Amino acid sequence: MIKKILIANRGEIALRIIRACQELDIKTVAVHSTIDEHAMHVRLADESVCIGPPLASKSYLNISSILSAAEVSGADAIHPGYGFLSENAKFAEIVNEHGLIFIGPKAQHISEMGDKVSARTAMKKLGIPLVPGSDGAIKNLQELKKIAKEIGFPILIKAASGGGAKGMKVAEKASELEEAWNLARSEAKSGFGDDTVYLERYLANPRHIEFQLFADSFGNVVHFGERDCSLQRRHQKVLEEAPSPALNEEERVKISKIIVKAEKN
Repeated sequence: MIKKILIANRGEIALRIIRACQELDIKTVAVHSTIDEHAMHVRLADESVCIGPPLASKSYLNISSILSAAEVSGADAIHPGYGFLSENAKFAEIVNEHGLIFIGPKAQHISEMGDKVSARTAMKKLGIPLVPGSDGAIKNLQELKKIAKEIGFPILIKAASGGGAKGMKVAEKASELEEAWNLARSEAKSGFGDDTVYLERYLANPRHIEFQLFADSFGNVVHFGERDCSLQRRHQKVLEEAPSPALNEEERVKISKIIVKAEKN
């Protein structure tokens, strides 16, 4: 039974976690940089620990400082919120190695889903329908041309790492492949330190719909419906709408059953 949670985050997300913990009668520990000493999440938590100077890399991203704060405060678990260390597989692994509960996905799953190539492979094995594309990373331009011809144009070359629509280039025809290949890899390398890319068929006017899932350590999985993120600028969301106006109830039930089943497996 968790009695005290250290929140490895700040601001609005930390406040939401504190509110939930108060409803469950769980004590909270807020960590903060020197500049956030009087922030709202610090004032509302049961305890607080300073973990470093204003620069995030020396405070909210400092794993050793956060673990030290958990130790001195006697926390049972660490909640990373979102952003910062929430998608850092090494952090999740270290938290568990120190006998603490990491409130979030397993390190293995964070690592697997953090790489789009491995995520695509994992989803294919679970029977999730995928956009036609390469089975793995593209090794060279010759392989790119071969797969693009098999799939058909237009195609989208995507960075395996990172996000934020960086490292994504469209080729409408074969003559554009080499330039798109070079640009995507260069952007991925400069943005994420990894020039690995893969290929998908480009969908010019798709609906971007996300289903929200929640799973516990006992194998229980539920979904909280969907949100439509189709309104975008440069492949980045501008507005999210829930529920999606593009889905009817039959489609909603069908999709939710597929993803819940996949998550359980």
